[in-house]
Amino acid sequence: MPQALERAEGSWAWVVLLATVVTQGLTLGFPPCLGIFFTELQHEFRASNSETSWFPSTLMAMLHAGGPLCSILVGRFGCRATVMAGGVLACLGMVASSFSHTLSQLYIATGLFTGLGLCFSFQSTITVLGFYFTRRRALANALASVGVSLGITLWPLLSRHLLEHLGWRGTFLVFGGVFLHCCVCGAVLRPVATGTAPETTNGPPPPPKTPAPGCLAACGRFTLRHLAFDILWHNAGYRVFTLGVVWMVLGFLLPHVFLVPYAVRHGVDEHRAAVLVSIIGFSNIFLRPLAGLLAGRQGFASYRKYLFSLAVLLNGLTNLVCTVSADFRVLVGYCLVYSMSMSMIGALLFQVLMDIVPMDRFSRALGLCTILESISILISPPLAGFLLDSTDSNFSYVFYMSSFFLLSAALFMLGGFCALRRKKQEKQALQAKEAVPERALTGEGTDSAERQLWTETMYVTSV
Repeated sequence: MPQALERAEGSWAWVVLLATVVTQGLTLGFPPCLGIFFTELQHEFRASNSETSWFPSTLMAMLHAGGPLCSILVGRFGCRATVMAGGVLACLGMVASSFSHTLSQLYIATGLFTGLGLCFSFQSTITVLGFYFTRRRALANALASVGVSLGITLWPLLSRHLLEHLGWRGTFLVFGGVFLHCCVCGAVLRPVATGTAPETTNGPPPPPKTPAPGCLAACGRFTLRHLAFDILWHNAGYRVFTLGVVWMVLGFLLPHVFLVPYAVRHGVDEHRAAVLVSIIGFSNIFLRPLAGLLAGRQGFASYRKYLFSLAVLLNGLTNLVCTVSADFRVLVGYCLVYSMSMSMIGALLFQVLMDIVPMDRFSRALGLCTILESISILISPPLAGFLLDSTDSNFSYVFYMSSFFLLSAALFMLGGFCALRRKKQEKQALQAKEAVPERALTGEGTDSAERQLWTETMYVTSV
C-alpha cells in the first residue's frame, strides 16, 4: 500500500522543522567545540599546530565534501533513510576515534566517518525543509539555524565538563551515543508532496543499439548528472555566490578553531575560554530568528544577497578586534559583535542559494557548492597552523588572515551581484526600446480598440 504524502506548509511541516533544528544542533553545532580538544590532543600526540589542525579540518571538510554523495542517496533512498544512515555513521566514527593511538587514525575515524555521517544528516534535513516550506521558507531556514546556535552554546559546555571527568577518549565515546539522536530526527521526515516537476536532461537520448560507453564517458555523465556544473556554467548569480562563499570559508572557520587556544595562551582560564564559544552560540539563538524575519520580509526579497555580502564584510572587520587585545572582557565584546554578523550569514546562506537556484536543482547546487567549500575548509586550519608554527604561535596573524579572506570575499560578491543587476537592467531597457518601434509599426491601420489594447500591453512591459 503506497504511503500517503504530507502536504507542504501543513501541520507536519512544523514537526519536520523541529527535527531540523535538533539535527542542525547535532551536526553544524558540533565543529566549533573541537577547539576545546586542540591543546589536549596536541599534548597527547606531541604534535605541532599544523599537524593538530588537520583534525578539525578533515571533519569539517567531509561535512561539506559529502554533498554530492548525499544528493545521490537522497535521490535514491529519500531524506529519511539518508539522515538515519548519517546518524549511525557519525556514531561509529566517534566510537572508533576513542580508540585511536595516532593522529592518522583520528583523521580517518573522526574526519572521514563522523564528518560524512554529519553531512548526510545535515544536508538531507536542509533539502527536505525546502520542500515542506514554500511561502515561509525564509522564516523556516532562520528558525532551523537556531539549532546551530543551540549546538554552539551547549557543545562546548558539555565538552569541557566531559573532558575533565572522562578525558578526550571517554568524551568521544559519549559523543557517539549523542549522534544516534539523528536517527530519531530522521524518522519523522515523512515524504512530502511537491508541485515541482522533476528535472529533465537537456541532452539528446543516446542512439539505440550502440555499444556500452567507456568508463571515462560514464564517469563524465555521472559527474554532470549529480554535480551542478551546468548550473555553475550558465547561472552567473550561482557562479558569483559559489566562488564568493568558497573564498569566504578560508577565513570564516578560523575563529571557531583557534579562539579557545588563543584565549588560553594569553592567560584566560580554560573554563572561561570555553564560555566564549557558548556566548557566540547563545547570542545567535535570538539573533538568527530576527535576521530570518528581516530577510523574509517582502521588501528585502531582492536585496538578500546584498545583505549576505554586507554580513560577510562585518564579520571580517570584527575579527580585527582580536589582533588588538586578548583581555577576557574585550573577547566577550568581540563574541557579541561577531554573533551579529554570524547570525546574518547563517540565516541567509541557504536562503540566498534558494533564491538563485530553482528548488528542483537545489540539491545538486548545494552539493557542488559544499564540495568546493570543503577544499577551503580542508586547507584553511592547517594553513593557519603552519602560520602559527612559523611565527612562534602569534595568533594575531591568524585573525589577520581570517579578515583578509572575509573582506575580499565580501567585496567580490558585492561587486559581482551589483554588476549582474546592472547588466540585467540594461538588457531590459534595451528590449523595451526595441519593442516600441515594432509595436508602433504593427499598430498602423488598426481600429481604436486594438490600439488601446496594445497601448496597455506596452505600459505593462515598460513597468
